[in-house]
Amino acid sequence: MPASLPPPRRVRARLRRRPAGDNSGRMVWLFDLDNTLHDASHAIFPAINRLMTAYVARVLGCDEATASRVRVDYWQRYGATLLGMIRHHGVDPADFLRAAHEFPALAGMVRVQRGLAAHLRRLPGRKLLVTNAPQDYARAVLDIAGIGHCFERVVAIEQMWVHGHLRPKPDRRMLRRLLVQARVAPHRAVLVEDTVSHLKRYAGTGIRTAWVTGYLRTMAPSRPHDVPGAPTSAQDDSSRRDAAVRSTLEAEEDRRAGHAAQEHSVTLVAAESQVPQAQSGNVPRVRARVPNRPAYVDIKVQSMHQLQRRMRRNGS
Repeated sequence: MPASLPPPRRVRARLRRRPAGDNSGRMVWLFDLDNTLHDASHAIFPAINRLMTAYVARVLGCDEATASRVRVDYWQRYGATLLGMIRHHGVDPADFLRAAHEFPALAGMVRVQRGLAAHLRRLPGRKLLVTNAPQDYARAVLDIAGIGHCFERVVAIEQMWVHGHLRPKPDRRMLRRLLVQARVAPHRAVLVEDTVSHLKRYAGTGIRTAWVTGYLRTMAPSRPHDVPGAPTSAQDDSSRRDAAVRSTLEAEEDRRAGHAAQEHSVTLVAAESQVPQAQSGNVPRVRARVPNRPAYVDIKVQSMHQLQRRMRRNGS
């Protein structure tokens, strides 16, 4: 083909999709999004909690104080608000996740480290984004952060169905399928996460793990939090015995049919999967006291800058 002619359309499209930065080497990075690549504890996680509570209130037709108590009950019984909403109210997971991530002012809520795009470009190896958040939200955050061009693929919760069941992180079957699709051997993959329980779940699968601690907060609103008028943590026992809440749960029990297949496989968005407990009130958030690196964590860093420097120094 003469040098003056442009490449065929299919070749041009492939070139446009090629991620920016250093894609050399055998390493494949599987990046989480919230609290890994940006500070979600600052504004996004509190907003997600408010949106979840409002969603529960709409479905149940109750006030926010009752919805907050129901959320606490579902979180304690099933490990996630979404599981309870699916089981007792026939909620569509996609609708719940979409409603929990509606941010008209998202651009003002995203906080990223200075030079994040440059650090990702310099990090050697292929890079995929793997998040339990919805696709539209994930891509919007990447665009605002200016790092969407660094990833060859975005794997959001909509792409985490395995054999007809939703299998988000930390499900091992989903990750194994993803590695097969990407033609990556487990020992070549590194999962980069802020949620240490996810890293622990994948221990023993052959993949390496990197724990990002820079955005962790001792007061991240990770669990259903109290709203004005709701009982405080000291009153949890009495709230769990609240007759109105119990009657609501019992009344909806017969609507659980048909959702048992999903209730054990759907996990909640990152806002409820963090380790630190949430508290009520206007107490300022502070940095978490991060423990030493667990045995199942191969790399522990505070930021992408630190990760990139360490990998460069090690020649990985």
